[in-house]
This record gives sequence, structure tokens and C-alpha cells, in this order.
Amino acid sequence: MKIVVLAGGRSTERNVSISSGHRLTNALREKGHQATFIDLFLGYDLQGRDPETVFETANTSDNLLISDAVLTDDVINKLRTDGTTQLFGPNVLAICKAADIVVIGLHGGDGENGKVQAVLDLNNIKYTGSGSTASGITMNKVYSKEIMLYKGIKTAAFVEITKDQGAKGHTLPFAYPVVLKPTSGGSSVGTHIAHDAAELESGLKDVFRFDNSAIIEEFIKGREFSLGVVNGHAFPAIEILVHDGWYDFEHKFIEGHTTFVTPPDDLADDVHDEMKRVAVETMDALGMQNYGRVDFFVDDNNGVWVIEANNLPGMTPLSLLPQEAEAEGVAYPDLVESIVNGKLKLYADGMNN
Repeated sequence: MKIVVLAGGRSTERNVSISSGHRLTNALREKGHQATFIDLFLGYDLQGRDPETVFETANTSDNLLISDAVLTDDVINKLRTDGTTQLFGPNVLAICKAADIVVIGLHGGDGENGKVQAVLDLNNIKYTGSGSTASGITMNKVYSKEIMLYKGIKTAAFVEITKDQGAKGHTLPFAYPVVLKPTSGGSSVGTHIAHDAAELESGLKDVFRFDNSAIIEEFIKGREFSLGVVNGHAFPAIEILVHDGWYDFEHKFIEGHTTFVTPPDDLADDVHDEMKRVAVETMDALGMQNYGRVDFFVDDNNGVWVIEANNLPGMTPLSLLPQEAEAEGVAYPDLVESIVNGKLKLYADGMNN
């Protein structure tokens, strides 16, 4: 198949997206597909050629030479050669239209909030992952937690504070410590644990650098797990054991800061089964399709709490979903292939995004 791996973009998680995109592209090539990496924001210079020609050279590495580890808008904007800052770079849609399917390797605002999916829908372009509505809901932690609570899924109590309300003088309905993070964001960018009002104020100031709204959650003490679901199948949970501190952006993506155990040690079978059931239930409640990941705490009484759902889980070498699949004997290229085939089946079955 002719496949576009769409990654990069302008989000704070651009470098994570590029790492995922490169790995996805190589895995699809290993499975015999004509896969090409396209940066959502930078686009691709066709130099007057037909978009189909991009796939003719898909087994070379010329279109993988994309700048990585770029996190600021000012720096990213300077990489564009056409003088604009439109989200979709030159020829992106034309190349995506020429593909059999687009594998979305985006992370953060560009890709996870559903806007890219909506544009692809309007252009009748097939793509992996959840549709535009579910992506938008899942990206917004307030919306997704409200749905989870309505559906009876156990998740921490929370309040939302907007940038207009400011960072000072907030009285919370639950005790410290609390967790605060951008309402719309991922990879723990801008996430803090506050133990008192001073730390809350400091943390909110940082959150408001990334988003106009913050979600503050009751702190749930317990073991941390994550569990991926692909085409309705829940993989074994992975336990996240942080060497020091907590599972922030650095611990997620810098090797050596965290140990991952799958299947988890000393976890009762009934609790593990409950996590699998709740992961599928959560994805269904949020309208997620094809694949995703649900993060959990298990408290001292073996209570299962959903932290959040991820509609576009990372696919880097350190990402959780690939590790869980490998623990079940599913190699990375086979995992990617199953995601692609699973979404194509949904299209064939007449699914509605």
C-alpha cells in the first residue's frame, strides 16, 4: 500500500512525534509498504512532480531528513520556506490524497485535538486512529473526565481553572497534594504536583504557558499502570516505576529514568482483568476507534482509577504501547500493520467518524 506517515507539526511534542513517525515509517517499509514520512507543517516540495512520485522513492531516506527536537513556534516557523504559518504545509493534502491511508504519528495539539482528522474527513482521506469528534473530546481532559464520571468510570475528582481566573487565591474542594496540568495537552508537558497553595500558584503559572485552561485533580496514591487497546484487544498492562520523582516528560522520554514492567509484578489477576475491561469501556465511552491507551492508578485497596485516555499514544522506542505488545509476542512492525488493517476494516464496514 501507499502510506503517508503524517508527523511533526507545531506542537510542544514535535520531537516525540518525529521520533514516532520515523519508527512508524521504517516499520511499514519493513512490511513491504511504500511508506513516506511527511511533516504536517513543513510539507514536501514536489518541484512540479505528481504527488504519486513521492511513493516511487519511498524506500530512500531523503524525505526523512526533518529537523527534530524543535519545540518553539518561533523556531519551527522559520523552517517554512513559503513564508506562511498555516498548519498544513505545502502539498500535504495532495500527497495524503494519493495514499491508500494516512498513519497519524502526530502528538500534542496538532493531531490529537481532532482538527487534522476533520480536514482529512472533509477531503475523504482515510487515516488511522480515532475520528475528529473523539479526538477532540479525548484531548480535552475536562470533557473526557466528565464523560467518564457520567458513565460510571472511576476517575479522580477535579476542577478547572482558566487563565483569565489567574494563578492566585484558589480554594480547592479536596486536600493537597494535587495534580495540575494543561486541560489540552499530552506527554506530561506542563504537569505538576502541588503540595500547598504556593506550589499551586507556581504550577498554574507554568501551565498557563502551554494552555489557557488548567485541570486540577485530587491526588490518587497508588501504583501507576498503562494499558493499550488495539482493535478492541487489550494488551497486558505495563507498570511504570519511576526511579525518583514522578512520571513527567523527562521520565517518559529520556532513557534510564524509569523502569517499565510488563506484565506487572504482584498484581492480582482480577485487578489486571478489571483494568483491561475498564480500558475498553473507557475507549468506547469516549468514542475512540482503532487503537489507544488508557492510564491507571491502582490504590492500596486494589481500586482501579482511570487517569486519562490517549487517542494517539506514542510509538517511539520508549513508548508504552509497543512495549506491551512485545510482551504479548507482537513485534513492532506487526503492531503497526494491525493498526492499519484494523482501521481499513472499519472504513470497509462503513464506520462513521
